[in-house]
Amino acid sequence: MIENNREYYKEKLSAERLKKCYDIAPPRVMQYFREEIKYVKHWIDNNDIVLELGCGYGRILPDISLKAEFVIGIDNSKLSLKYGIETIGLSENISLNTADALYLPFKDEIFDKVICIQNGISAFQVDPVQLIDESIRVVKTGGTVLFSTYSEKFWKHRLEWFELQANEGLLGEIDHERTGDGEIVCKDGFKARTFAERDFLNLIKKFKAEVEITEVDNSSLFCVIRAI
Repeated sequence: MIENNREYYKEKLSAERLKKCYDIAPPRVMQYFREEIKYVKHWIDNNDIVLELGCGYGRILPDISLKAEFVIGIDNSKLSLKYGIETIGLSENISLNTADALYLPFKDEIFDKVICIQNGISAFQVDPVQLIDESIRVVKTGGTVLFSTYSEKFWKHRLEWFELQANEGLLGEIDHERTGDGEIVCKDGFKARTFAERDFLNLIKKFKAEVEITEVDNSSLFCVIRAI
């Protein structure tokens, strides 16, 4: 049994196996992927320097790089990053780096946008307050940090997708007795919870920032933080 999700994504659910999770997604989940990227790109300007936390193999970076000036993706899985370099390649405005999202190797206030989508705030299995604090530290005053989680309305489609992943052996068998109320639990120890609007608002209380909560496509809940 794994100890936590961080090791899961670092080793077991990385590189080719991580990509397969996206390849087998049903049409409604594919739509969710597209709408998340579309919403993120809405916030990006042509001269922006963008940081993605938990980029995996760089799935969204080529799309984001078409609009931003420069995009940096960080992840704690060297396997995923190596696979990303081999498959998506590196353009002049994309960089993939091994780093811990809680201890970013960047100076204060150097990014225009920091993004952490597809429920990374939960999936990383770290202190969300520290994750938000570090994200705000590296974004410029007036810059924007975007976190997303799953909407409650997306539960049926999300569970279907996770069941497909479990059937393919990418995740452990789903523990249906413990799965529910926004949380998916696998028998090998993997867990995937979500954040509600009230959870985001409670997390942001201590920070000097403006906050906007927006539901996108009945599938994502975005917490948009503007550093002030």
